[in-house]
Amino acid sequence: MQEATSPSSGPAQPDGRPGAAGNSAGTPVKPVIPAAAAKRANASVIGMIIALVLSIAAFLPVVLMNPQPKSEGYRPDIDVASVARNAADVAGFTPVAPDTGNAFRANYARWEAGTGSGVPTWEVGYVTPKTSFIALVQTTQANPTWLLQQTKNAPVTGSRNAGGRDWELRDTGKGEKSMVLNYRGSTVVLSGAAQLEEFSTLAAAVVTSLDANPAVTVSPSATAAP
Repeated sequence: MQEATSPSSGPAQPDGRPGAAGNSAGTPVKPVIPAAAAKRANASVIGMIIALVLSIAAFLPVVLMNPQPKSEGYRPDIDVASVARNAADVAGFTPVAPDTGNAFRANYARWEAGTGSGVPTWEVGYVTPKTSFIALVQTTQANPTWLLQQTKNAPVTGSRNAGGRDWELRDTGKGEKSMVLNYRGSTVVLSGAAQLEEFSTLAAAVVTSLDANPAVTVSPSATAAP
């Protein structure tokens, strides 16, 4: 007589246990976010997007109005000789216009009336071949106080010959230096942090320009008091 057996509740598993009905244990559980929480989350994301768009809209006009320079760098077209000729009438003398070829690049050239200092000046800024900077200032009314201001109170540390002339050398000891020349009725000051070799190159061109221009004759009454 055979023994009655009942059917198993599921196929046998490798470990010998019967499988669960419908295999419900293997189904991943999906979290349910309440509608109110989902609405708040969506509102936060939308707010962040709106704030980002407004920030970009506010910043974009600034970028467009200040375009980045091209890869070769911005090079203003300054004709120093032309500006010097135009300034000659008001200056009362022909300002220097050093010819350095393409070695030095002028980024400004102007006549300053000297309203604040009392000393009218011809000013030119030069970017050197090694991308440093030298400022040129020329006047016929130099005085000791003005000269100290131009050289940042730097003491005289020696002299340097350039263009066949001995220039007074002043050094702050902090990288800034100046070369000063009194010649043919005017005073020329070169100041900056460039190397002395670059100073000498520009100074030689200044002497050449001074020699080519008429000498300056200054009456005693026109000379500024110290």
